[in-house]
Amino acid sequence: MQYTNINDTMTKEWLRNAKISLRAPEPEDLELMFQMENDTTLWNIGNHTQPFSRYTLRRYIEESVHDIYTDKQIRFIIELPDKTAVGIIDIADFDPHNKRAEVCIGLLAQHRGQGIGYAALTLLLDYAFNLLQLNQLYAYIPQDNRHSRNLFAKATFKETAQLQEWLRSEEEYKNVIMAQLLKKEYKVPKNIE
Repeated sequence: MQYTNINDTMTKEWLRNAKISLRAPEPEDLELMFQMENDTTLWNIGNHTQPFSRYTLRRYIEESVHDIYTDKQIRFIIELPDKTAVGIIDIADFDPHNKRAEVCIGLLAQHRGQGIGYAALTLLLDYAFNLLQLNQLYAYIPQDNRHSRNLFAKATFKETAQLQEWLRSEEEYKNVIMAQLLKKEYKVPKNIE
């Protein structure tokens, strides 16, 4: 995050740091979204179990107004400084009355383990808490997904609940951890580069 004047949040550069930037989906992101939404290895960590067509994703890109109050979600493309799109991070299931929303993040496999997910998450937290003025963000994480649990813990989310047999995998049901971060507990990381 960069400021023109540290006391002036109106001139703050949101959604960008030295490592990555978050931006709205563009038509050229269709293949990235198609690849990620149709990666069947990720279906067991969420709620969708069918492929998305290019047509459906193209319409999403074209028709989304990218306004959290209208769409009840915002999708961002995670982009490297060289303009390579490497993942997606969402604010989803926005509840305007209670000022809370779910966070979902996914990176292409070859870009995991490089700090990109953490950089994206910290930018999103700053945006959600300081610009959108949300009170709370939460994530549902499969209990056996150590990497995601570590990512959200590093960003100071607290594991507040365990949901029993929440997700069905091929042969069993898996528990899910609910992780939450309240605005009053949020601390801007010292170094997110």
